[in-house]
Order: sequence, then structure tokens, then C-alpha cells
Amino acid sequence: MSGEAILPGDIARRVIDPHAYAEWDGLLDTFDAIRATTPVVKVQPDTPGLFDPFWLVTSYDDVMRISKDNAAFLNNPRPVVFSFNETIRFSRAATGSNILVDSLVVFDAPVHPKYRKLTQEWFMPRNLARLEDELRALAAQTVDRMLAGGTDEVDFVKEVSGPYPLRVVMQILGVPPSDEFRMQMLTQQLFGGQDKDLSGSGLDKMTPEQVVQTVAGAVKTFEDYFAGIAEDRRRNPTDDVASVIANALVDGQPLPPRDMAGYYIIVATAGHDTTSASTAGAMQALAGDPAQYARVRADRSLLPGIVEEAIRWTSPVQHFMRTAAEDCELGGQQVKAGDWLMINYVAANHDPAQFPDPRRFDAARSPNRHLAFGAGAHQCLGLHLARLEMKILFEAILDRVAAVEPAGEAKRASSTFVGGLKTLPLKVTPA
Repeated sequence: MSGEAILPGDIARRVIDPHAYAEWDGLLDTFDAIRATTPVVKVQPDTPGLFDPFWLVTSYDDVMRISKDNAAFLNNPRPVVFSFNETIRFSRAATGSNILVDSLVVFDAPVHPKYRKLTQEWFMPRNLARLEDELRALAAQTVDRMLAGGTDEVDFVKEVSGPYPLRVVMQILGVPPSDEFRMQMLTQQLFGGQDKDLSGSGLDKMTPEQVVQTVAGAVKTFEDYFAGIAEDRRRNPTDDVASVIANALVDGQPLPPRDMAGYYIIVATAGHDTTSASTAGAMQALAGDPAQYARVRADRSLLPGIVEEAIRWTSPVQHFMRTAAEDCELGGQQVKAGDWLMINYVAANHDPAQFPDPRRFDAARSPNRHLAFGAGAHQCLGLHLARLEMKILFEAILDRVAAVEPAGEAKRASSTFVGGLKTLPLKVTPA
């Protein structure tokens, strides 16, 4: 370890503390300080054996390099999300894998490109264009509900940015509206378990082992549910993505049950929480800038910039982990084969070397080559759908809402992995 730059314990704790991610400005201050001195730095546990040491990567250029070089920086064999060793041991005992869900996110070549190819064409703009009428209807229904509450104050997350992308993703997976609440609760157990307001099951009061057992239960429930969806789509295929997954062949063989379940789970969960976070972030920025809201109402050509900047500004997927396949130099540090690395998208997307005045929401920011969708072979499969969903929803809002302003304190979720606003009180003035 001699010669390595090691992050002091008090700062290192903030990097893995979910509550630190709820205190956004303080978190950005922390990453600014780290990036300015040691953009690649080793994080070690205070308690031996609590977690494996890893390299924290905070600069845009280094995160981009790792994201695009999938041969030198692997998703396997270590977990792709920061995990305590107790969690890894439980997962290995329960599933034989270091993680509870095997999905596109965790695979490397040659498996990953084969699995990604199965649905990649479905998620391309040409195919998604046929969904536009359905998305506009869902957006209109969402805005109707927001404005029909009998009051001009709303919680935008609970009433708009949460339900809308959830319904979109459930619809393309063939999940009926009656099961949406169940799907949302299961997702929050997977992604929101670190936040007492989102887990819905008292996870914040559980021991780490109890938390992992609860999450494993949610995964099993997901697997059983989507096994039923898959069986139905094999008997009665449609043109939805659920049918594509259910009937997919890789090397002439159907997907193994665990891999098929993981495919459904990653589409179902990652497909709505992330878009919800970006949508809420966009509205938070617009509510705080009435002049910008008025401009985009008058000139809808500004809307793509609003969407793209919101995705950078919020960075809903806050980190992934990679494992070095070979010795290399990164950020002035000597990284060894087998070392674990955290590529922190929050830090990279707020690197002033790439984004001048990065904390400012700038809809005209150009270029805006953010990393919120990742890069390279593992770039988010649903990025075109997320952009389309947000654009159509905001078109509906801008048509029906003349003005919007804050009506209370916005609060972020406590989560190290997928994060964003969990409440956004607004006052809305109908058009």
C-alpha cells in the first residue's frame, strides 16, 4: 500500500454513506475537494473486513476511460454496486453469485453483447416512435390527475414524476395497472432500502443481514412474478419488450431462468426510478427559475436541452463498480489487476474541467457529453426511451401549467446507488 493516495477515514465514510447523498451540496463539496487533489484515491474500511478497499474515481476523463474500456475494466467478478462483505457472502450463499440479480448490468463479453442485442433494436428511436401516442395519453392522464386535486399545491414526485415512468415501463412489460403499486414497493426495497421513507418495510431499523434477506425476498418475488409474464408471452406473444425477452434465443437456446428474470428485473426497476429522478430534477430547476420556465413554454425547441441537462444535473445512477483486468496507471495511481474501482457519476458529471459552473442548471449547455447514461458497451439501453418520456411529459405540462414555483423543501433520497428527489412540493398555476 505504500505510495498509494488513501482517503482519510472521515471523508471516506461520506463516499459510502447513503445519508451523505441526500445532502447534495455537501456531497458535491466533498467530491470537489477530492477531485482537486487526488482524483483517483484509495478508500479503505475503518473496520477490517467490513468491505474490500476500492479506488474512488471522481474525474470525468478517468470515469469516461473506464466506462469505454470494457476489456481492461470488468463488471465481473466483483459486484457492480458497492457492497459490504456481509452482503456479498449472503448473496453467494443464496444464489451462487456475488450479487442477487444477474442482468445485463453485470455481464462482460462475450455474454453481454449477445444479451444486449436481444432488445437493443426494440429500444431504438425508430421502434419507440410507435409508442408516442400511448406516451402522450399517459402524460395527459398524469397532468389531469395533478390538476384535479382541488388544490394548487402538489408533491411533484408522488403525483407526477413517480407514477408516469412507472406506468410506461409496466406497460411495455405487460404488467397491469393493478400490480403497479406492488412493483413500485419491490423496486424501493431494491433501490430505496437505505432511505426510511422509501423502503416501506422498516429496512432502516434492520440489521445488515436482515436487510439483505428482505432484498433477497423482493428479488424472489420479482422472479416469480415475471416467470408468469414470460410464460404468458410465450403462449401469447405481442409486440412488447416482455415478449422479446420471453422468446429470446442466445446461441440457439432460451435464456436460463435466472438470466431471464434478471433481464425483466433490470428493465422494470432501472427503467422508472432513474427517469423519475431526472424528471423531478428538471421540474425543480424550472420551478426555481420562472423566467426559464416561461422561455421554454414559449419556445419548445429548448426542451431537449432541459431534458439533457436534467439528466446530467441529477445523475440518478450515482455510481458503478468495476474490477481492473490488468495493471494500469489511472489518475497518477498504480492500479493493480484485481483492484476494485468506484466510478462515481455524480462526481464526473460535476467536474468543472468538463462542465463549466457544473452546479448551475444550464439548458443551453453545449456540449453536454454527460455520463449519466454511462458510455461504451454498457451505455444505458433505455436512454432513448427516457429522453422521449421526459420530452412528452413536459410538453403536456407546459401546455397545461402556466407557472410553477417551490412550495416547500425538496428532499433527496438517502441512497448510494440510484438516487434523486423523494419529495418536491410545488405550487402550480393552471394555464
